[in-house]
Amino acid sequence: MSDQTTVVAVVLVAVLAVAPTTAVAGGVGTATTDSGVVSADHTGTETACEFPVTATDATGTEVTLSERPERVTTLQPSAAQTMWEIGGRDQVVGVSKFATYLDGAGERRNVSTGGFGGASIEKVVGTEPDLVLAPNSVRNETVTSLREAGVRVFKFEPAADITDVREKTTLTGKLTGNCAGAAETNAWMDANVETAREATADRERATVLYPLSGGFVVGEETFITQMIRAAGGENVFRGEITGYKQVNDEVILTSQPDVVLFGDTTASLSGEQPYDQLAAVQNNRTVVVNTNWLNQPAPRSVVFAVRNLSTGVVPNATSETAFPAREAVSVETETPTATEAVPDTETPTATETAPDTETSEPTTTTNTPGFGAVIALVAVAIAGLLGRRRD
Repeated sequence: MSDQTTVVAVVLVAVLAVAPTTAVAGGVGTATTDSGVVSADHTGTETACEFPVTATDATGTEVTLSERPERVTTLQPSAAQTMWEIGGRDQVVGVSKFATYLDGAGERRNVSTGGFGGASIEKVVGTEPDLVLAPNSVRNETVTSLREAGVRVFKFEPAADITDVREKTTLTGKLTGNCAGAAETNAWMDANVETAREATADRERATVLYPLSGGFVVGEETFITQMIRAAGGENVFRGEITGYKQVNDEVILTSQPDVVLFGDTTASLSGEQPYDQLAAVQNNRTVVVNTNWLNQPAPRSVVFAVRNLSTGVVPNATSETAFPAREAVSVETETPTATEAVPDTETPTATETAPDTETSEPTTTTNTPGFGAVIALVAVAIAGLLGRRRD
């Protein structure tokens, strides 16, 4: 395998663990037809689910559920995480191998193939699902094969911002009969994002570089950059790079960010060129956040990423005790008040198959860098780019 092929493989593994995304159905607001079908395009606070429900997925397919699905299989970790957060974990019968950080996920069937963890058609069918939730990183060919095997699949649209994460959470709740849990989860997420924004609003914004594998960096128009901005930072490539782009060492060195952000799964980047030559790295102005929180567009990830980023990127702007715990937030709460910190989740279990090490409370360090993964939507472009280089 060539070095360039290796880069693509590594990026693709990261991609599949990262890019699960959101969906938008066909209508606007709640629309009940004469047949009783409820449109599933919502952003948010409805707490009562109704069936049958119909929504149009990213492939343009109308997916209808006549009743609440009792068996749900998730093909990427963000979909599983969302089900856990909205109260649907008991419905989940299948997960990808990268979702095993979730408490109890190891008891579900692993539906991934070997290697880079794509979905096994045979394993998914074997879970006998009423519904399969497929984030946008799942290939259309996989969705088609599952549908040809008689499986009901809903593929989500890509997530470009926190609003997309909110909408995906709401839609997941409607499709699975967990509307109240979805509304509560969104309220918790929004309250934490707003707390971070208010705490850092009057502070000078630090420029932040988030490097990925293979020379890729995170640019504008990504949910990761929105989390950085909510936490008081600003993407160092604002106005220059959108999406996820491969850049050379000169671009990295010229950027000279105030802070370098790393995921926790590769602690070597700070000692490698060109990152070891950045003043921020040399002066220990680095922030390390659990890669799952940074790279999975799902509600728990947004909450914990924003918490850690706000305390790491803008020192002394806030603390963990300033962020509202889930128990302190209700759907009706518009401006949550700070409460004593309460654990929001159970302790996830780290396993050999999980790409990241999980803890019950996400931690931020300010001196040891790690590695972040690339969003799946760029995988094909990466392969094409490197393919052209081989030519």
